[in-house]
Amino acid sequence: MTLELDGVAKAYDDFAFGPVDLTVGEEVLCVLGPSGCGKTTLLWLLAGLVAPDSGSVSLNGRVLDGRPPEDRGTGLVFQEGALFPHMTARENVAYACDDDGRVADLAAALEIEPLLDRRPGALSGGERQRVALARTLATDPEALLLDEPLSSLDAPTRVRLRTELHDLFERLAVPVVVVTHDQRTATALGDRIAVVRDGTVEQVGTPADVLDRPSSRFVARFTGNENVFEATVRDQPGDSLTLAAGSTTLTARGDRSVGETVTACVRPARVRLRSPGSGRANDGVALAATVDRWLNEGDGYRVVVDVEDAPFALAATVTPTRFEELPTEPGSSVRAVVDPDAVHLIPSSGGVDSRRREPPTGG
Repeated sequence: MTLELDGVAKAYDDFAFGPVDLTVGEEVLCVLGPSGCGKTTLLWLLAGLVAPDSGSVSLNGRVLDGRPPEDRGTGLVFQEGALFPHMTARENVAYACDDDGRVADLAAALEIEPLLDRRPGALSGGERQRVALARTLATDPEALLLDEPLSSLDAPTRVRLRTELHDLFERLAVPVVVVTHDQRTATALGDRIAVVRDGTVEQVGTPADVLDRPSSRFVARFTGNENVFEATVRDQPGDSLTLAAGSTTLTARGDRSVGETVTACVRPARVRLRSPGSGRANDGVALAATVDRWLNEGDGYRVVVDVEDAPFALAATVTPTRFEELPTEPGSSVRAVVDPDAVHLIPSSGGVDSRRREPPTGG
């Protein structure tokens, strides 16, 4: 099964979306981007709530242009669930089908059996989302569309539903498109991620591709990679590059010309901090640095260090155990270890291939 946008574009008075070419197979595509970037426009174009100015949408080879939402084979779950408030959960689900057995099966699969006789006002946010999803699945959609399904939930419920939805989507075997502004939701649910900016798809790839190998400064910054800096190629020994930034050198992989100015980035999770006397760093370049500040993020720490003789700082994601072993007072000396494979050179230009790509073997 495939859901496809072919040159789809939509213009409003002060905003233009597309044109976009995008194919979604039997997978989960998470559409990630800031508010106002066009994520919801993309979803509504797929659902038939708005008509494109140009291009076409097709599902399993069937062109959907001009078909009303109820005749497209797509199921849309709104951000707030959009349940009928005067109906019980059972009646909401049954509204989409006349088969009591189907209602019972969906209630069991989504663990909403104890909720069936309650009305939406008596349900929590997570419970309403599960009932709304059951009502949509009752129509047996050929493609499933979800608009910010977890944004209004508290953190524990959001974490639990990520796991539940991930398992459910694996069993559906239909194209699933999830719109979100939350990177954690996108990486937890998505087989691929599409990053949207100002109506344009900037990058499409696996979560590892997007996080470790962003195609632009915007993608790097938006996905939490603040380690973006300019450097000059000083040498090219073999398949490696020696990069110079100020008086600091790093090693990267790639093929660039000596003397070329490049934009490099290193994901914070790929920066390892060590105490000054912790031995040689045989697995990467060890940079002398001092602690500038740190932030407790709940499941880990974000530590920012100033690199000696470099015009940039580095942010590192540190586990609680590792954090306890490090000197973390501002001004403390540490070493920032950066493996050559962790340094990504952002392309200076180039288009975006938004067609489905299989992840590399082993990745």
